[in-house]
Amino acid sequence: MSEDVAIVENAGVIEIHIDRPDKKNALTAVMYRMMTATLADASARPEIGAVLFAGRGDAFCAGNDIKDFMAGPEGGAAAFDFIRALAAFDKPMIAAVQGLAVGIGTTMLFHCDLVYATPDARFIMPFVNLGIVPEAASSLLAPATLGYAKAAAMLLLGEPMDAQTADRGGFVTAIVPAENLLDHARQKAAVLMTKPPQALAATRRLMKGDPATLNQRIEEEGQLFREALKSAEAQEAFSAFFEKRAPVFRRSTKVP
Repeated sequence: MSEDVAIVENAGVIEIHIDRPDKKNALTAVMYRMMTATLADASARPEIGAVLFAGRGDAFCAGNDIKDFMAGPEGGAAAFDFIRALAAFDKPMIAAVQGLAVGIGTTMLFHCDLVYATPDARFIMPFVNLGIVPEAASSLLAPATLGYAKAAAMLLLGEPMDAQTADRGGFVTAIVPAENLLDHARQKAAVLMTKPPQALAATRRLMKGDPATLNQRIEEEGQLFREALKSAEAQEAFSAFFEKRAPVFRRSTKVP
Protein backbone atom coordinates (compact mmCIF):
# COMPACT_ATOMS: atom_id res chain seq x y z
CA MET A 1 0.00 0.00 0.00
CA SER A 2 1.09 3.60 -0.54
CA GLU A 3 0.11 6.77 1.24
CA ASP A 4 0.89 8.54 -2.05
CA VAL A 5 -2.13 7.02 -3.80
CA ALA A 6 -5.61 7.55 -2.37
CA ILE A 7 -8.45 5.25 -3.41
CA VAL A 8 -12.02 6.50 -3.15
CA GLU A 9 -15.09 4.41 -4.05
CA ASN A 10 -18.32 6.22 -4.80
CA ALA A 11 -21.52 4.80 -6.32
CA GLY A 12 -19.82 2.19 -8.47
CA VAL A 13 -16.86 4.37 -9.51
CA ILE A 14 -13.35 3.84 -8.14
CA GLU A 15 -11.28 7.01 -8.01
CA ILE A 16 -7.49 6.74 -8.06
CA HIS A 17 -5.97 9.95 -6.71
CA ILE A 18 -2.23 10.38 -7.21
CA ASP A 19 -1.45 12.08 -3.93
CA ARG A 20 2.18 13.20 -3.86
CA PRO A 21 1.80 16.91 -4.58
CA ASP A 22 5.17 17.89 -3.07
CA LYS A 23 6.81 15.87 -5.89
CA LYS A 24 4.35 16.94 -8.59
CA ASN A 25 2.79 13.46 -8.26
CA ALA A 26 5.86 11.70 -9.65
CA LEU A 27 5.31 7.94 -9.51
CA THR A 28 7.30 5.38 -7.55
CA ALA A 29 7.26 1.61 -7.91
CA VAL A 30 5.05 1.29 -4.83
CA MET A 31 2.55 3.74 -6.32
CA TYR A 32 2.49 1.85 -9.62
CA ARG A 33 1.85 -1.42 -7.78
CA MET A 34 -1.05 0.06 -5.87
CA MET A 35 -2.69 1.47 -9.00
CA THR A 36 -2.22 -1.83 -10.83
CA ALA A 37 -3.82 -3.73 -7.96
CA THR A 38 -6.71 -1.26 -7.88
CA LEU A 39 -7.38 -1.76 -11.59
CA ALA A 40 -7.39 -5.54 -11.08
CA ASP A 41 -9.87 -5.16 -8.22
CA ALA A 42 -12.10 -2.83 -10.26
CA SER A 43 -12.09 -5.23 -13.21
CA ALA A 44 -13.05 -8.21 -11.05
CA ARG A 45 -15.99 -6.54 -9.31
CA PRO A 46 -19.20 -6.38 -11.39
CA GLU A 47 -20.61 -3.54 -9.30
CA ILE A 48 -17.74 -1.28 -10.37
CA GLY A 49 -18.53 0.46 -13.65
CA ALA A 50 -15.67 2.93 -14.17
CA VAL A 51 -12.35 4.21 -12.87
CA LEU A 52 -11.45 7.88 -12.51
CA PHE A 53 -7.83 9.08 -12.33
CA ALA A 54 -7.00 12.42 -10.71
CA GLY A 55 -3.97 14.16 -9.24
CA ARG A 56 -3.79 16.18 -6.04
CA GLY A 57 -2.19 19.62 -6.05
CA ASP A 58 -1.19 21.72 -9.06
CA ALA A 59 0.00 18.85 -11.30
CA PHE A 60 -1.64 15.71 -12.59
CA CYS A 61 1.52 13.60 -12.80
CA ALA A 62 5.17 14.49 -13.43
CA GLY A 63 5.95 11.00 -14.70
CA ASN A 64 8.38 8.60 -13.08
CA ASP A 65 10.26 9.53 -9.96
CA ILE A 66 13.66 9.33 -11.65
CA LYS A 67 15.64 8.40 -8.53
CA ASP A 68 13.18 5.65 -7.65
CA PHE A 69 13.04 4.44 -11.24
CA MET A 70 16.82 4.22 -11.54
CA ALA A 71 17.35 2.61 -8.13
CA GLY A 72 16.79 -0.91 -9.43
CA PRO A 73 14.75 -3.11 -11.78
CA GLU A 74 11.55 -2.89 -9.70
CA GLY A 75 10.79 0.64 -10.92
CA GLY A 76 10.71 -0.37 -14.56
CA ALA A 77 8.90 -3.65 -13.87
CA ALA A 78 6.19 -1.90 -11.85
CA ALA A 79 5.73 0.79 -14.50
CA PHE A 80 5.32 -1.67 -17.35
CA ASP A 81 2.95 -3.85 -15.32
CA PHE A 82 0.79 -0.75 -14.82
CA ILE A 83 0.91 0.02 -18.54
CA ARG A 84 -0.22 -3.52 -19.36
CA ALA A 85 -3.03 -3.22 -16.82
CA LEU A 86 -4.21 0.03 -18.41
CA ALA A 87 -4.28 -1.50 -21.87
CA ALA A 88 -6.14 -4.60 -20.65
CA PHE A 89 -8.68 -2.81 -18.46
CA ASP A 90 -12.18 -3.62 -19.66
CA LYS A 91 -14.25 -0.76 -18.21
CA PRO A 92 -14.36 2.97 -18.97
CA MET A 93 -11.56 5.12 -17.59
CA ILE A 94 -11.82 8.85 -17.02
CA ALA A 95 -9.02 11.31 -16.24
CA ALA A 96 -9.16 14.74 -14.61
CA VAL A 97 -5.96 16.52 -15.59
CA GLN A 98 -4.57 19.78 -14.25
CA GLY A 99 -1.16 21.35 -14.73
CA LEU A 100 1.72 19.15 -15.81
CA ALA A 101 1.22 15.69 -17.32
CA VAL A 102 4.70 14.36 -18.12
CA GLY A 103 5.79 11.00 -19.53
CA ILE A 104 3.43 8.33 -18.21
CA GLY A 105 1.26 11.24 -17.03
CA THR A 106 0.51 11.85 -20.70
CA THR A 107 0.84 8.37 -22.22
CA MET A 108 -1.64 6.81 -19.78
CA LEU A 109 -4.26 9.23 -21.09
CA PHE A 110 -4.24 7.56 -24.51
CA HIS A 111 -5.86 4.58 -22.76
CA CYS A 112 -8.54 6.65 -21.01
CA ASP A 113 -11.93 7.03 -22.64
CA LEU A 114 -12.73 10.52 -21.37
CA VAL A 115 -10.06 13.11 -20.54
CA TYR A 116 -11.01 16.44 -18.97
CA ALA A 117 -8.30 19.08 -18.65
CA THR A 118 -7.92 22.49 -17.09
CA PRO A 119 -6.85 25.43 -19.28
CA ASP A 120 -3.32 25.28 -17.81
CA ALA A 121 -2.77 21.59 -18.56
CA ARG A 122 0.46 20.79 -20.41
CA PHE A 123 1.23 17.40 -21.93
CA ILE A 124 4.88 16.42 -22.37
CA MET A 125 6.53 13.21 -23.62
CA PRO A 126 10.28 13.83 -23.13
CA PHE A 127 11.49 10.29 -23.81
CA VAL A 128 13.96 11.11 -26.59
CA ASN A 129 15.38 13.93 -24.46
CA LEU A 130 16.30 11.28 -21.87
CA GLY A 131 17.88 8.96 -24.40
CA ILE A 132 15.01 6.48 -24.23
CA VAL A 133 11.92 5.62 -26.30
CA PRO A 134 8.18 6.08 -25.80
CA GLU A 135 6.04 3.66 -23.77
CA ALA A 136 2.40 2.69 -23.24
CA ALA A 137 2.04 2.28 -27.03
CA SER A 138 2.27 6.06 -27.38
CA SER A 139 4.42 5.63 -30.51
CA LEU A 140 1.31 4.04 -32.06
CA LEU A 141 -1.48 5.95 -30.34
CA ALA A 142 -0.06 9.48 -30.53
CA PRO A 143 0.16 9.56 -34.35
CA ALA A 144 -3.25 7.85 -34.60
CA THR A 145 -4.85 10.40 -32.27
CA LEU A 146 -3.00 13.63 -33.08
CA GLY A 147 -1.70 13.02 -36.59
CA TYR A 148 1.92 12.26 -37.40
CA ALA A 149 3.16 15.87 -37.48
CA LYS A 150 1.83 16.81 -34.04
CA ALA A 151 2.99 13.50 -32.59
CA ALA A 152 6.45 14.08 -34.04
CA ALA A 153 6.66 17.49 -32.38
CA MET A 154 5.95 15.85 -29.05
CA LEU A 155 7.90 12.60 -29.41
CA LEU A 156 10.89 13.74 -31.52
CA LEU A 157 11.30 17.33 -30.35
CA GLY A 158 9.90 16.82 -26.87
CA GLU A 159 7.69 19.88 -27.30
CA PRO A 160 4.83 20.34 -24.82
CA MET A 161 1.23 20.45 -26.00
CA ASP A 162 -1.12 22.85 -24.29
CA ALA A 163 -4.72 22.12 -23.38
CA GLN A 164 -6.16 24.12 -26.26
CA THR A 165 -4.10 22.23 -28.86
CA ALA A 166 -4.95 18.94 -27.16
CA ASP A 167 -8.64 19.84 -27.32
CA ARG A 168 -8.50 20.73 -31.02
CA GLY A 169 -6.51 17.58 -31.74
CA GLY A 170 -9.02 15.29 -30.05
CA PHE A 171 -6.68 14.22 -27.24
CA VAL A 172 -8.88 15.68 -24.51
CA THR A 173 -12.65 15.46 -24.33
CA ALA A 174 -13.14 19.00 -23.02
CA ILE A 175 -11.42 21.87 -21.22
CA VAL A 176 -12.95 22.51 -17.81
CA PRO A 177 -12.28 25.32 -15.29
CA ALA A 178 -9.96 24.14 -12.53
CA GLU A 179 -12.51 24.70 -9.79
CA ASN A 180 -15.00 22.42 -11.57
CA LEU A 181 -12.61 19.76 -12.87
CA LEU A 182 -13.11 16.90 -10.42
CA ASP A 183 -16.86 17.47 -10.06
CA HIS A 184 -17.22 17.52 -13.85
CA ALA A 185 -15.32 14.25 -14.22
CA ARG A 186 -17.38 12.68 -11.45
CA GLN A 187 -20.60 13.78 -13.15
CA LYS A 188 -19.52 12.13 -16.40
CA ALA A 189 -18.60 8.96 -14.50
CA ALA A 190 -22.07 9.01 -12.93
CA VAL A 191 -23.63 9.28 -16.41
CA LEU A 192 -21.63 6.22 -17.53
CA MET A 193 -23.06 4.31 -14.56
CA THR A 194 -26.58 4.85 -15.95
CA LYS A 195 -25.77 3.21 -19.30
CA PRO A 196 -26.52 -0.46 -20.10
CA PRO A 197 -23.23 -2.12 -19.11
CA GLN A 198 -23.05 -4.80 -21.78
CA ALA A 199 -23.74 -2.38 -24.63
CA LEU A 200 -21.25 0.07 -23.12
CA ALA A 201 -18.54 -2.58 -22.85
CA ALA A 202 -19.13 -3.87 -26.39
CA THR A 203 -19.02 -0.36 -27.85
CA ARG A 204 -15.80 0.38 -26.00
CA ARG A 205 -14.20 -2.81 -27.34
CA LEU A 206 -15.17 -1.88 -30.87
CA MET A 207 -13.73 1.60 -30.49
CA LYS A 208 -10.46 0.35 -29.01
CA GLY A 209 -9.82 -2.02 -31.89
CA ASP A 210 -7.55 -5.07 -32.01
CA PRO A 211 -5.86 -5.53 -28.62
CA ALA A 212 -3.13 -7.71 -30.15
CA THR A 213 -1.76 -4.77 -32.13
CA LEU A 214 -1.71 -2.59 -29.02
CA ASN A 215 -0.08 -5.24 -26.86
CA GLN A 216 2.54 -5.97 -29.50
CA ARG A 217 3.54 -2.30 -29.59
CA ILE A 218 3.66 -2.10 -25.78
CA GLU A 219 6.03 -5.07 -25.66
CA GLU A 220 8.15 -3.77 -28.55
CA GLU A 221 8.50 -0.39 -26.86
CA GLY A 222 9.29 -2.10 -23.56
CA GLN A 223 12.15 -4.09 -25.07
CA LEU A 224 13.64 -1.03 -26.75
CA PHE A 225 13.12 1.02 -23.58
CA ARG A 226 15.07 -1.47 -21.47
CA GLU A 227 17.86 -1.56 -24.04
CA ALA A 228 17.97 2.23 -24.30
CA LEU A 229 18.30 2.62 -20.53
CA LYS A 230 21.69 0.91 -20.76
CA SER A 231 22.92 3.15 -23.58
CA ALA A 232 25.55 5.87 -23.34
CA GLU A 233 22.92 8.37 -24.47
CA ALA A 234 20.58 7.57 -21.58
CA GLN A 235 23.44 7.59 -19.09
CA GLU A 236 24.49 11.06 -20.27
CA ALA A 237 20.87 12.31 -20.28
CA PHE A 238 20.17 11.13 -16.75
CA SER A 239 23.54 12.38 -15.46
CA ALA A 240 22.77 15.79 -16.94
CA PHE A 241 19.31 15.72 -15.36
CA PHE A 242 20.69 15.07 -11.87
CA GLU A 243 23.55 17.53 -12.35
CA LYS A 244 21.17 20.19 -13.70
CA ARG A 245 23.15 20.81 -16.90
CA ALA A 246 22.60 20.45 -20.63
CA PRO A 247 23.43 16.97 -21.94
CA VAL A 248 26.09 16.44 -24.60
CA PHE A 249 25.38 13.60 -27.03
CA ARG A 250 28.03 12.15 -29.32
CA ARG A 251 27.08 11.47 -32.92
CA SER A 252 28.06 8.29 -34.68
CA THR A 253 27.50 6.91 -38.14
CA LYS A 254 25.43 4.06 -36.76
CA VAL A 255 21.69 4.38 -36.28
CA PRO A 256 20.18 1.86 -33.81
